[in-house]
Amino acid sequence: MQIKIGIIGIQPVVDKLLKVLKAFPTFMPVVKIVQDEVDIPAAAELLMTEVEALILFGAQSHRKVKEKVNVTIPVHYVPLTGAGLYRTLFRAQQTGRLDGGISIDSLTKTMVMNALQDLGIEQTRIVLYNGPAHASADKLFAFHQQQLNAGTCSLAITGVESVARRLSAAGAANEWLVPSDQDMSVTLERALLSTESRRMKESQIVVGMIKVDEFGKLVMKRGSEHEVQKLKLDIHRMVLDYVESLDGYLTPIGGDEYLFFTTRGIFERETGGYKTIPLAKDANQSFGISLSFGVGFGTSANEAGTNARAALRKSREAGGNTCFIIREDQTLIGPLEMSDPIQTVLPPTYSGLIKQAEEAGMTSAYLSKLLSYTAKSSKYEYTVHELAALLDITVRSAHRLLLLWIDNGLVDIAGMEKVPKGRPRQIYRFSFLKDKAMI
Repeated sequence: MQIKIGIIGIQPVVDKLLKVLKAFPTFMPVVKIVQDEVDIPAAAELLMTEVEALILFGAQSHRKVKEKVNVTIPVHYVPLTGAGLYRTLFRAQQTGRLDGGISIDSLTKTMVMNALQDLGIEQTRIVLYNGPAHASADKLFAFHQQQLNAGTCSLAITGVESVARRLSAAGAANEWLVPSDQDMSVTLERALLSTESRRMKESQIVVGMIKVDEFGKLVMKRGSEHEVQKLKLDIHRMVLDYVESLDGYLTPIGGDEYLFFTTRGIFERETGGYKTIPLAKDANQSFGISLSFGVGFGTSANEAGTNARAALRKSREAGGNTCFIIREDQTLIGPLEMSDPIQTVLPPTYSGLIKQAEEAGMTSAYLSKLLSYTAKSSKYEYTVHELAALLDITVRSAHRLLLLWIDNGLVDIAGMEKVPKGRPRQIYRFSFLKDKAMI
């Protein structure tokens, strides 16, 4: 099952975190939007019974929750680091607002000076807030206001949204520091490792199946049996090295197929949280081959093996050079990044949705191809000709399937595409894929 994680904050930073969260398919976010920091403790107390971990924004929010709430689950906060300062300073430099000096809170002198030096603007005059680490919004506002009124600074940079709002209301030039995507990813990784579900699944058995794509064609290109056997040995050695990195056990089940066992915790770490398969890139660079991966999780070895075989079948149906994971609740993760860069890894596609798609005439092969191409291109809309080319079917068959999928609510008409000659073409949106990617 997915791990529920509570996210509490104001709308802009929560929206940004949810985009980063797409790379963590294990998490199911439960969001609580607040308008002010004073509402955070009450929101945390409300969410604690629903989730396994909480994510907050900023040290102040974290401290307030710890002080006012009897915390029974791990609570993490996204810190402000120098990484989030670069964009703010660059934008201020472009608009010429650094010339009069800046006042900064929420960051250390080292963080600020490193950023200034990296940008080549270390001569900029700065005034750092030197008060308590958990200063109130009132004190931070007063600090910036004092510097601006005294003329020592012309721009205030603050890590507290309420302070930025008050400075804007007072007509003062300011920038609000927002955590970077990197800061958010690190916090999510820490939250994942702290959850009870994650610790319980650390030692769960994972079964993986690897198949060399179009191995028969590779064999036909070899001039002798000696070269064929040498290629098999080279591939076997490469796969063996990869499975060794997983602390796993490997056994070949044919000249072009391998079976391996490892644990869920190790597999998750080596794939960067189910995002990439480094072996595929090595195989492509070393031998010019692509691999299909199927990985299965389960409460028993039999269930994991069955899921691995089904996942491999989906990878093959998607055209190869991809990896799918089927978990114990039949949710489908993938495709993972292989030798070709993939912009997006789709979040879990639930078994109910897969069943709905197949009942509407969308075969497993069609669904696998759509999932794979959507992850590579972030494309959710197609003309009938594009769809026919993707699924390798005739335009007439694509028309028939689209009508069936529209009737079953999987596809809707997004608009019309004008063409230089001829009638405009309808554009079809695969709304069920887009809805999954926006979770």
